[in-house]
Amino acid sequence: MSYKRVQTYFHQLHLADRIIDLKDSSATVELATKALGCQPQQIAKTLSFLIDEQPLLIVMAGDAKIDNKKYKQYFHKKAKMIPNELVESYIGHSPGGVCPFVVKDNVQIYLDISLQKLAYVYPAAGNDHSAIRLSCHELEECCHPQDWIDVCQ
Repeated sequence: MSYKRVQTYFHQLHLADRIIDLKDSSATVELATKALGCQPQQIAKTLSFLIDEQPLLIVMAGDAKIDNKKYKQYFHKKAKMIPNELVESYIGHSPGGVCPFVVKDNVQIYLDISLQKLAYVYPAAGNDHSAIRLSCHELEECCHPQDWIDVCQ
C-alpha cells in the first residue's frame, strides 16, 4: 500500500520513471547497495526517531551514522529510534521501505548534510524492493524537509 502511494506521488510529479523495482531486497544499506550496484554512501538511508511522541525522519548518506552528541545538541533530546513494530503506525511506511515521501502529516523530515556531497542518491520508494534515483535538489523538492542539519559522523 505504501509503495502504491509513493508511486502515485511520483507519477504526479512526472518522476515515476525514476522508481526502480528490485528483484532483491533493499531493506538495508548493504542489501540496497548490492541490488542497485552503487556505493553505500549513495543510499539515502532514512531513520525514524521520536522526540516527546513527535515522529521525525532523518535522511542521511548510507555510510553515515548518527552522532549522538550532535543529535542532542540540535534536538535537545537523546536520540530515540522508533521501535520496528511501531514504525509503520508512526510514519506510514514499514521498516525496510521507510522513505521521506508520502508520510503521515505529523512527521517532520530532516536531511543531513552528509547527502550534499553526492550527485545522486537512492532513497527507498515505499517498500523493501524499490528505490528512486534523485539528485539532492530533487530529494529536497520532493520531501519538503524542515531543514538541512548536521547530526551525523
